[in-house]
Amino acid sequence: MKDMTKARTPLLQVSNLTVGFQTGPGYRDVVRDVSFSVAGGETLAIVGESGSGKSVTSMALMQLLPRATSRITGRVEFQGTDLLTLDERRMERIRGDRISMIFQEPMTSLNPVMTIGAQIAESILMHRRIGRAQARAEALAMMDRVRIPSAAGRFDDYPHQFSGGMRQRVMIAAALACQPDLLIADEPTTALDVTIQAQVLDLIKELQAESGMGVIFITHDMGVVAEVADRTLVMYHGDVIEAGTTTQIFDAPSQTYTRALLSAVPRPGSMAGIDAPTPYPVFDIAEGRMSPPAERPDTLQADQPPLLEVKDLSKRFAIQSKLLKRVTARVHAVEGVNLTLRRGETLSIVGESGCGKSTTGKLITGLHPRDEGEVVIAGRKLDRVSAAERAHDIQMIFQDPYASLNPRLRVGEAITEPLRIHGTVPRAQEREIAAQLLDRVGLKAEMADRFPHEFSGGQRQRICVARALVMKPKVIVADEAVSALDVTMKTQVVNLMMDLQAEMGLGFLFISHDMAVVERISHRIAVMYLGQIVEIGPRAEIFGNPRHPYTRRLLSAVPVPDPARRNQRGAVPVTELKSPIRPPDYRRPAQHYTQVSPDHFILETGAESL
Repeated sequence: MKDMTKARTPLLQVSNLTVGFQTGPGYRDVVRDVSFSVAGGETLAIVGESGSGKSVTSMALMQLLPRATSRITGRVEFQGTDLLTLDERRMERIRGDRISMIFQEPMTSLNPVMTIGAQIAESILMHRRIGRAQARAEALAMMDRVRIPSAAGRFDDYPHQFSGGMRQRVMIAAALACQPDLLIADEPTTALDVTIQAQVLDLIKELQAESGMGVIFITHDMGVVAEVADRTLVMYHGDVIEAGTTTQIFDAPSQTYTRALLSAVPRPGSMAGIDAPTPYPVFDIAEGRMSPPAERPDTLQADQPPLLEVKDLSKRFAIQSKLLKRVTARVHAVEGVNLTLRRGETLSIVGESGCGKSTTGKLITGLHPRDEGEVVIAGRKLDRVSAAERAHDIQMIFQDPYASLNPRLRVGEAITEPLRIHGTVPRAQEREIAAQLLDRVGLKAEMADRFPHEFSGGQRQRICVARALVMKPKVIVADEAVSALDVTMKTQVVNLMMDLQAEMGLGFLFISHDMAVVERISHRIAVMYLGQIVEIGPRAEIFGNPRHPYTRRLLSAVPVPDPARRNQRGAVPVTELKSPIRPPDYRRPAQHYTQVSPDHFILETGAESL
């Protein structure tokens, strides 16, 4: 395939890159004959489904693959030097300085025993002849630029003390600390909410304008591609099948797979005029056409009593002095949350990282103890039922399916583990139940004998859905359950959840920062800011008539998968997040909500004072 490089001197020139991994006596190629270039100030997007080879390509460029078990051929010329000819010592001088990389999973990339400030300053100290005080000052400045609130106070915190989105900001700050000539960003905004994502994209653009930095942006978010990429490469099973300007790729894709990829992109506003949640249409690659979504009636049983009632839910985490362990302050993570969920309904909770939405989900499921408030499911208070009864009432699906599954358990055992814990059914029936649930979530019964690492990300998330269903719960809390999935897998899992809801009458509490998916799946939406619900109402009202300033800001930051509208969003203002940390004796002001339309409420007082 011909490379589509612009007529200017490339910063990076990749020619016929092939990557293979050792399997027995030989090697199996997983990336084949890939060629592309990146010029200074240019952004190249590499897109494709999980397993397409895009991340392996980036790791090969950085010489991060194990040399003993991998084979890399071709040329990777960076500013005239073939990186594939350099030994490890010479590569270390380039990594983190002239070429930097943002990895997808921050918790596995950050050192758990080093403070986040020290990790950001580490590359500065390694590549710059400056003292520790100056390195600390530069690291703090970069923390401020990626909008880590109270940066000076959090410099000495550890990774486990940050939320997933906050940890990703730390990774971005560390990668940009030395102002590299080339930035390789591997799914850098997957864990970020839309406002922080927009600010990070604006930051990368700003640094490009200042320094002429080239960017390779690896992502499955086609809205981000449309917004930032000058050119786009589409990869499929290790091959580049299509390349061109981003406008060409979006307007006139030549390959069936590219059309399938674009057709699966959730588009904001696509549900306008549609009352009930609707499954995604599916692109049939063999037929080369879209299959309309299966018709299904609305599952919401609005005339029934609430399935879930949450009343005045609050949670505060104590901050203790290091010497005497005296409580010096408290993090007000969740403050006075009230909500209801009916049978067959999906209520989505949205908001920025750190707003309290995941903590709310864990309080409702009982994974965190509550400070105040109560949770009632089907008329029973959750703290007055046994653990087995609670497991039948409510289950949770977590964001990272791989971290949620025991790598030493076969998936059949993982699915039926709750049954063994609670002694619900005889052991002899477990294998049959696992097979039935695998079939229900679109997998094969014989897969029960495999281990988690033998599945793709989308398949692992299906396994987690099956495990959540094994106790036949009434309510499922899905905490960022599709955020890490590529677009085709995301639509498949969302459709699966909606089908199961229709079949079983499930109530879904859907926690997400992906506003396009939220628009597709929701009956109602609750918007959280600093631990409080600032607006709640029907999906059509929240998207079509947002009334709270924070809701409008959240929606304005959603990337639109259309290169022609790239400059219409405007820069998202970088404002300092208010801190949820308060004195030990602090008490929140009374909350007052105003009804602005049927079932649509906004918070008038309280959030501004937090």
